[in-house]
Amino acid sequence: MLRVNPNLVSWIAFLAAVGAGISFFIGGGGLLGLALALMLVASYLDALDGKIAKMAGKASVRGDFLDHVLDRYADVFMLGGIAFNATYCRLGVGTLALLGVLLTSYMGTQAQAVGQGRAYGGVLGRADRLVLLFFGGLIQLLVAPSGGLVAGVGILQFGPLEWFMVLFAVLGNATAVQRAVGIWRGLAAPR
Repeated sequence: MLRVNPNLVSWIAFLAAVGAGISFFIGGGGLLGLALALMLVASYLDALDGKIAKMAGKASVRGDFLDHVLDRYADVFMLGGIAFNATYCRLGVGTLALLGVLLTSYMGTQAQAVGQGRAYGGVLGRADRLVLLFFGGLIQLLVAPSGGLVAGVGILQFGPLEWFMVLFAVLGNATAVQRAVGIWRGLAAPR
């Protein structure tokens, strides 16, 4: 694949993620399965584009920028598809999950903006989140593809996929705060 343009791979990964998000949004057994398949394609290609760029000597600042922009949009489409499907997730939970994901990425780029280099550390990174999202969708597909099944106590009752969105909301925001604290500590105190 060294002859393939890595930016093209990034775009195909993005389109697969958009398809996954739309499939999550529409929902149901067949489309939930399609969402998971498209998620696997998107995740695989997203991991591959940077490797191709480096191995083929095609790595560039523009390619890196494109990859990060498309990754953020891919996150919004996939998590947004779940967040806006009321049978899988309440909008409030989905919104908090999206905020955690976007703020985690923002803190990573802010570290770079203040001269500390891009920050990737923390409790929940993108690769971890994609793996968990896949398993959450798989559990949803196996036990309640059309929604309607909840587990928990009192106000903490969520469907299978929604439990993972709760996890992203909590751990995503915790990761963003963790990165922010690390960046703050890394900044020299003004004299």
